[in-house]
Amino acid sequence: MTTGAIGPKITSLAWPLVLGNLLQTAYNLADMFWVGRVSGEAVAAVSLMFPLSWMFVSTAMGITAATIALVSQHVGAGERRKADRVVGQTILLALTVAVVLATGGWLVRHGLLASMGAEGRVFTDALAYIEVIFISLPFTFLFFAFRSALQGAGDTRTAMWLVFVSAGMNVVIDPFLILGWGPFLPMGTRGAAWATLASRAFATAVAVGILLRGGYGVRLHLSDLWPVKEDLTRLVRIGYPATLDGWARSSAAVVMASFVTPFGTAAIAAYGIGLRMMSVTWSVAGAVGQATATGVGQNLGANTPDRASRVTWIATGGTMAFLGAAAVIGLAFPEPLYRIFIDDPAIVTEGKMFMYVIAPVWAFFGGTMVIQGAFRGAGQTGVAMGLSLLSRWVFRVPVALGVAFSATVAVPWIDAMATLGFGIGVVGVWIGFAFGGLAAFVVAVLWFKRGNWTEGILETGKDPPVSDATADATE
Repeated sequence: MTTGAIGPKITSLAWPLVLGNLLQTAYNLADMFWVGRVSGEAVAAVSLMFPLSWMFVSTAMGITAATIALVSQHVGAGERRKADRVVGQTILLALTVAVVLATGGWLVRHGLLASMGAEGRVFTDALAYIEVIFISLPFTFLFFAFRSALQGAGDTRTAMWLVFVSAGMNVVIDPFLILGWGPFLPMGTRGAAWATLASRAFATAVAVGILLRGGYGVRLHLSDLWPVKEDLTRLVRIGYPATLDGWARSSAAVVMASFVTPFGTAAIAAYGIGLRMMSVTWSVAGAVGQATATGVGQNLGANTPDRASRVTWIATGGTMAFLGAAAVIGLAFPEPLYRIFIDDPAIVTEGKMFMYVIAPVWAFFGGTMVIQGAFRGAGQTGVAMGLSLLSRWVFRVPVALGVAFSATVAVPWIDAMATLGFGIGVVGVWIGFAFGGLAAFVVAVLWFKRGNWTEGILETGKDPPVSDATADATE
């Protein structure tokens, strides 16, 4: 990423990430497709759990954001062994956080669903789904550590192929466990979660084997799994804003889901399906943002900040053009897109309005994600976090609350605040969503143009010594 024409370099690095993210999205799309053959309540349950599941994925992405920045800059500076050590410390940190989250989530699962407004059959189906997702968290976190390590080294294709195989497994297993094909009993939403766990566990096992063998730009040395205070401190210092960024995004999604809940099963299902279709566009923008992070990190490591800036603007423009075209399709065919998942007139009608409000701002969502990737590659994860906080908690949530609700609608935990709203209904939630995306893009562009992100994060001479001979001997 430090030499040659930028456009082809970005494309070469981004397309495996795009495909990998789209395949990752296939987990959710496949789950929704087959759950839609069970009942509307099952769709609503999985829809309600999507923001919570995304919170876990966002956490995994957050704590490995520092890995991309550090590995890419070490590689750009020609310090391969130091990049390897970052990988080992990342895996140690990721596994620890995953176990803590899984344990804590399991303990509070009932209260968590109740606080989101889940009731009756929706509560039961949501609980069956999320209990298994908690068990799968260590596999999810380890795979993101693997993916970030290889991405920082400039290899985006290996993880893509693993996600391809894993997503294929999920698609094949889903109907057997959800609907009870063959010798299996129908498990509904719990079956969808077990299919996801099985496919993620397989991908993670292969990923760990690849890192141990090496040959893909970085290698996992067993000696690097012993805690090193300096490395863990740096990973946490650089990564915690990205983790908070992920929590800001995903917790806001949980709150937005709770805003939708009072408007009924059709609104919940339409929201969930709409988010899954949006996740396709997020997959593209997020992948280009990841490629941008690598390009920015390597160029800052090579002391070429002007090229890092050009990488960002070219990636942003290309992403927004692509997502603009996708938005046209969404606006032209909202009803057929929703009927892929469920043929319920009430849900399709709600979904049509969702698309009319949200699709016009898809390109702005994507542009912000790419610029955030540039900040992460520079190690400026705090800036990326600030953009997420502004987008969700300053622009999106207050606008949705104020426009959607009136005193006639009971909303869990916010009844008093609801009296201040205009009360136009669930469309107000969609409006808040769209406004947050547009406003955040404007702030992101202005912030990036300030140019105070170009110094990088490597601290020359402050790394503890690393011996290849010692590492090899311990293995």
